[in-house]
Amino acid sequence: MMFGRVRGSIAGRMGVVLAAQAVIAAGLTAAALRWLASPVLGLALALLVCVPALAWLAARAARPWRKTIAAVGGAIGSLRERDFNVAITAPAIQELRSLVEAYNGLGAVLRRERFDLYQRELLLDTVLQTTPHALVLSNDGGRIVYGNIAARALLHGGRKLEGLELESLLAQQPPELRAAVTGTDATLFTLGTGPDSEVYRFSRRAFLLNAQPHQLWLLERLTRELTAQEIAVWKKVIRVIAHELNNSLAPISSLVHSGKLLAREADPAALGRQFERIFITIGDRAAHLAAFIDGYARFAKLPRPRPASVAWSAFTARLAATLDFRIDGALPERAGYFDAAQLEQVMINLVKNAAESGSDPSEITVCVRERSPGFQIEVADRGAGLTEAALRDALLPFFSTKPSGSGLGLTLCREIIEAHSGRLGIANRPGGGAVVSVYLP
Repeated sequence: MMFGRVRGSIAGRMGVVLAAQAVIAAGLTAAALRWLASPVLGLALALLVCVPALAWLAARAARPWRKTIAAVGGAIGSLRERDFNVAITAPAIQELRSLVEAYNGLGAVLRRERFDLYQRELLLDTVLQTTPHALVLSNDGGRIVYGNIAARALLHGGRKLEGLELESLLAQQPPELRAAVTGTDATLFTLGTGPDSEVYRFSRRAFLLNAQPHQLWLLERLTRELTAQEIAVWKKVIRVIAHELNNSLAPISSLVHSGKLLAREADPAALGRQFERIFITIGDRAAHLAAFIDGYARFAKLPRPRPASVAWSAFTARLAATLDFRIDGALPERAGYFDAAQLEQVMINLVKNAAESGSDPSEITVCVRERSPGFQIEVADRGAGLTEAALRDALLPFFSTKPSGSGLGLTLCREIIEAHSGRLGIANRPGGGAVVSVYLP
């Protein structure tokens, strides 16, 4: 047992080689001295025989070491090539066996980690492919490296996106989507018109992947969510209307009952004063109720637009007479075709919103430019900008960030623009503030 352990170690094998060499050298030297008269000649003859023998024995003893070291070197090269399936047979030498077992253990750990990573990547890819949101990942060179099923359907007719250039892909998209993607902030926009229109929210993220810069686009379709929220909003509206009606009708009913009781009194002078107070209170409550209902009626009874040819210079001049803003750039020479009264209502709402955002009046701008086959109107400010929640819900009926706001302004604007077969979008401006864009065909 002891001899086996000695032979199974590097030191033991070297000891055996040196001991064998010493025995051979001693025997040859003794024989040479006995048969040769010259000790020098005998010693030289012993060295001549012992040195090759020593080299042969050392090479023989080192052969397992060389084979093991070469195997470990090749296996490390396989790890560098991400091949973790190479295993090495453990040699008999104790020190080399420990080295090989350590390598095999490392390979087993890497294989398990790669399998776990593959499973996580498979799960992540499954989630990304089945999500209804469109995801596009591009590298620093402007090429798409990943696009899920929703992105393929939205941007490329269901075909693969990987390997395409972003610039060429964007050239095929609707102008609303191009405008959203080329901006710097998250934005809300609409594709299509009428009942087939879809509302999307675009956002982007930049990050490093494999030490290389990448960009991730996220296009969320909000139509279904907006519809569900609109239903919830209408339920809330019904509750609000019922509350306001009850608040007005309850005191009116009470006052009518009091009037009936007072009518039985005999003093006409006292009756006149009390009836006057009753009628004044009933009139105030009725006026409040009429004003409350009128705000909803104007939204619900929006007439169909009656478009006509309108010069942009005359249209903006009428607006400038009552609102504070400045024209950004030259106005188009070609006349627009829209309902001037309804679009004026839209512009009044948008400019007033810009003024109430905290923006300096000199920073509120209106830009009108031709965008074949229609016109693009932008109302921009340098106010506080819009939060993520405001960007998501701004076009919902009765959503307002102002304590006393009705929440009907932007919704009414959207209804008017869509009645003109146009589109309305909202976004934050680079450098602060917000911009509302209106496209009129």
